[in-house]
Amino acid sequence: MAGAVAAQTAPAPRKSAFDKAAFEAYIRHLLLYPKEVKVTVGDPRPSEVPNLLEVSTRAEAGQASEERTFLVSKDGSKIIRGEVFDINENPFKKDLDRLKTELNPSMGTPGAPVVIALFSDFQCQYCKQEGEALRRDLLKTFPTQVRVYFKDFPLTQIHPWAMPAAVAGRCVFRQKPAAFWDFHDWAFARQSELTEQNFDARFDEFARTKGLDTAVLKACREGGTARREVERSMAEGRALGVTSTPTLFINGRKIGGYLPFENLKQIVEFEANYQSTARNAGEACCTLQGPGLLNPPANPVIPKR
Repeated sequence: MAGAVAAQTAPAPRKSAFDKAAFEAYIRHLLLYPKEVKVTVGDPRPSEVPNLLEVSTRAEAGQASEERTFLVSKDGSKIIRGEVFDINENPFKKDLDRLKTELNPSMGTPGAPVVIALFSDFQCQYCKQEGEALRRDLLKTFPTQVRVYFKDFPLTQIHPWAMPAAVAGRCVFRQKPAAFWDFHDWAFARQSELTEQNFDARFDEFARTKGLDTAVLKACREGGTARREVERSMAEGRALGVTSTPTLFINGRKIGGYLPFENLKQIVEFEANYQSTARNAGEACCTLQGPGLLNPPANPVIPKR
């Protein structure tokens, strides 16, 4: 009888964060991941913090995904959720290192102290609002302080003509870079009229009004190269934790969701002032040109800070 009582009161075995099944169960509870979400737990590896190891996780549901990094004590008993910063480096350096701006549509001043990378979707209503505000107000308010890069991130599961539009935009850019912004404005202005069924015909009308070679555009859209460029942009976005549109990176600072212009203005002013005192912006390293581009614009890589 005494043995039975002892068995009932014996402490539960200690769990370890290095047991991937235990770790997965723990963060599912912590982060409200339902069973439909696939969770992958990485192997522990050395971290930048002494006596702590680093474990990365990836959660996936359809095309949406997010990556997180946890710190774990060496005995596996404690998990730390948060970010580690090096005070000698820009706090957004990791994302800046992942952002690629070469051969992407851009507007504004090369080498500007504030660089915005915008992940967008032509069928997204909030992207339309963000894009219209950027085009209408940003360069008028900051004529020399800002450079903007457009990055494709079509949400194909819910927006049926977003991918065709992204590919069409890439083809316009490849044929005549400056005309991309005409396409950008046209697609958002007619967002409510465009459908998966009428997009091709309406796009051809746009191309003819802008004097673009429709035969070249058709070959580009069917050739696969432009689509692969869009898919690379999407993969880059997923690696940066982009799960919705619009998502902006302002000098590497990630801001998800629609950002009203007054809020954007405050952040740009803050960054411009910071860069002027920190001397931390640097100049654009180069002008990149690619085969097949006619009169390519200056496309500096985001300065590494």
